[in-house]
Amino acid sequence: MPTYDKSKELYERACRVLSGGVASEFRKFSTPHPLFYAKGEGSRLWDVDGNEYLDFTLSQGPLVLGHSHPEILHAVTEASQAGQLYAGQHLQELELAELLQRLIPCAERLRFSLSGSEADHAALRLARAVTGRPRFLRFEGHYHGWFDSVAWGVGGTLPDMGPREEPTAVPWSQGLPSEIRDEFLTLPWNDLGLVEQLFARHASELAAVITEPVMCNNGCIPPQPGFLQGLRELCTRHGVLLIFDEVITGFRTSLGGAQQLLGITPDLAVFGKAMASGYPISILAGKEQHMRLIAEGKVIHAGTMNSGNPCVAAALKTVQILERDQIPARLKELGEHLMAGLADASRRAGKPLLVQGLGPMFHAGFTPQATVRDYRETLSYDKPAYARFVAGMHSRGIRLIGRGLWYVSAAHTPADLDRAISTAYEVLCG
Repeated sequence: MPTYDKSKELYERACRVLSGGVASEFRKFSTPHPLFYAKGEGSRLWDVDGNEYLDFTLSQGPLVLGHSHPEILHAVTEASQAGQLYAGQHLQELELAELLQRLIPCAERLRFSLSGSEADHAALRLARAVTGRPRFLRFEGHYHGWFDSVAWGVGGTLPDMGPREEPTAVPWSQGLPSEIRDEFLTLPWNDLGLVEQLFARHASELAAVITEPVMCNNGCIPPQPGFLQGLRELCTRHGVLLIFDEVITGFRTSLGGAQQLLGITPDLAVFGKAMASGYPISILAGKEQHMRLIAEGKVIHAGTMNSGNPCVAAALKTVQILERDQIPARLKELGEHLMAGLADASRRAGKPLLVQGLGPMFHAGFTPQATVRDYRETLSYDKPAYARFVAGMHSRGIRLIGRGLWYVSAAHTPADLDRAISTAYEVLCG
């Protein structure tokens, strides 16, 4: 069994200076405690105790090319040597914007930020300004950052959430102002009938509908046939802006995101994560008629660190490699192989492991259901059983995300996937 003595010592030291010993809430849920890492290369990661892991967390998704891709590191080094931050424009920022405009269907105009949370915040502000309306519709279990107006309805239990037809948005955190509840309405995802009923009552109040085009953060749930098309039609008919949060789906599912893959063009979209191989950058992309309010300064979007040289260089090189090497198609092939192998392993082991998603990212969890279609159905997952599975995989050198989301990268090989499948079978049978 691996040992984690150095990590434990560092974690105890970190708890004396960092709240909870970590810099992000989600890092607290590691096995057996938050670990300290020393090196990442390709599909592998090493902790300070020298333990090696085959990595399917990929830093929660950004490392679409794997750890420490040499072309990315070279591009970042060159850009940093030229200057870290100009507080002004530079050529690579323009080249990146032109490339993204060509690839993303809705990207007639763009603005760069650092995080998905910032870009989602800007999208909702812009939608209110465009429409003159105060509220937006969001869906249970979808994640759009940690800012106050979207830190509701991310989770919750069935009793707290209330009836499907009129849900109660459960606060995700203490410290949220109660009056902010009036800014949004909430519904279960994948139920177009409920959305139509809500539009009949509240369309005149709605500035936007915001959704993950694939519900990645809880269950990696694809949209039901006709659901996104229905959202698009309702938004168009009632003058409501449709916003896709593509922070996870962007550049993994297709170079143009899930909107390109699924053939549904939103009014605005937010991208991040895989775009820059782990460097902090995000974009708000949208139709020129809406983005014009930002161009005119009527809707304020700002940020001292926006478009810093290293982050832009990382994004430009990452997207160039994704296009050059046709990485999204490769991720789909690798991911589907891994999904099929895990499903077969669970059948052979006689365990109810449901594996669903698109391939480049997917979810695994223990449930008796044949499929999961919305957040409420994700509550059927046996979380303690999956936690034991994650711990078993971790002790055998496979690093997973505790909530069930798997990511594959261009650095993963078929041999890596086969090792993960065989290890999963061993853990499932244990």
